[in-house]
Amino acid sequence: MMNSLAKPLSFIKDVFAKGDERTVRAKKNIFFSFLIRGCSILISFVLFPISLTYINSASYGVWLTLSSIVGWFSFFDIGLTHGLRNKFAEAKAKGDDNTAQIYVSTTYAILGIIFCGLWVLFIVVNPFLDWSRILKTPENMHGEISALAVIVFTYFCLQFVLNVITTILTADQQPARSSLISVFGQLLSLIAILVLVKTTQGSLLKLGIVFCASPIIVFLAAHFFLFRGRYKKYRPLFSKVDFSYAKKLFHLGVKFFVIQIAAVIQYETANIIIARNFGTAEVTSYNVVYKYFSIPHMIFFIFLTPFWSACTEAYVKNDIQWIKNGMKKYNLLNIVLTIAGAIMLIFSGKFYDIWLHGKVSIEFILSFWGFVYFNMMMFGGKYVYFLNGISALRIQFWSSIISPFLYIIIVMILIDHYKMGVYALFVASILANFNGYILSPLQYYQIIVKNKKGIWIK
Repeated sequence: MMNSLAKPLSFIKDVFAKGDERTVRAKKNIFFSFLIRGCSILISFVLFPISLTYINSASYGVWLTLSSIVGWFSFFDIGLTHGLRNKFAEAKAKGDDNTAQIYVSTTYAILGIIFCGLWVLFIVVNPFLDWSRILKTPENMHGEISALAVIVFTYFCLQFVLNVITTILTADQQPARSSLISVFGQLLSLIAILVLVKTTQGSLLKLGIVFCASPIIVFLAAHFFLFRGRYKKYRPLFSKVDFSYAKKLFHLGVKFFVIQIAAVIQYETANIIIARNFGTAEVTSYNVVYKYFSIPHMIFFIFLTPFWSACTEAYVKNDIQWIKNGMKKYNLLNIVLTIAGAIMLIFSGKFYDIWLHGKVSIEFILSFWGFVYFNMMMFGGKYVYFLNGISALRIQFWSSIISPFLYIIIVMILIDHYKMGVYALFVASILANFNGYILSPLQYYQIIVKNKKGIWIK
């Protein structure tokens, strides 16, 4: 019996041991990220119908829409966390721990100043906002939604400062540990929602408190343990804050900032556009499809996440062949997951009925375009991650200036002129994200295959 177990275990050990240090580290993180994200998907799929049981579909749509509106403020980090990710990885690759700590401390300081100011501003402005009119909800919900807005905004401000710890983990090529923080937050939310369902009547405000408080508690615990242990030498200190280093963070950060705005506009405005044109109940339908077809996309990015910071290290060390080999493997994985997504599409209707007990009705055409959208995202994602890792952002920067305007124009034309349904949001996103599936593959080819510099590497 022991011998029969020893052989497969030995084989698994050999698989993880093969390759250079960077490859072995990536394999281990992919494996553990896969397990952790599997738990995340499971918790998410359990949490969704329980939340719909606690409050109805329209109220849940209000929660999603309000979260999207507040999510707009995410771009006020001005791309600093992405800038930190590259600069921390570069400093660590060179063995310069002092510089890495300065970057960490300075990022915390800048984000703390920005989001404290935003929070105070929102607290002053919020009493004058008519949320019932903004979200087109009944007048009797005004007080509840206004209070919820304060809770959600406070959560987002705290999250964007505390989220630096996950950036450090990812820059250190430890995305599995980063994902674990998120899963613990989800698990705590699930436990709290189950308690609410058993002990209270449906309340949008209580649901919001649970969804906001749970991740913050986990983030604080992660800071306590990691900065006292593994990352003690990088822990943020006032004495290490040096705003002269902010210029280097902002140099990358501003480019990431514009790219991030494009993503925020295309993702966060979707719920708002749907709520105003089709009603908040359709926001739930859109998010069901989004969540369902994000599964293969999520699996792909579990494998892809280490690639960004690994490319930073490989490019600094001129290990071009490692990058080529990695891209070949990601292309093969892309094909496998596209086939898996097609199977999901075929059985999507039956899955929705089983998962949501018939509470949400979803047309096949919405599922189809959700499938196409996520496949286009997967195809372009691997090239974008490579370019992000080596800080070759100029082309992506300029395309990101164009894409949000293109997205809004297309989606309005599709809804107003062609009378398309909610699936218009997916169609517009595909057309607007031309950088991912056209420009980024071309840029990768020019840099890695043709060894071109100039505009391609800037």
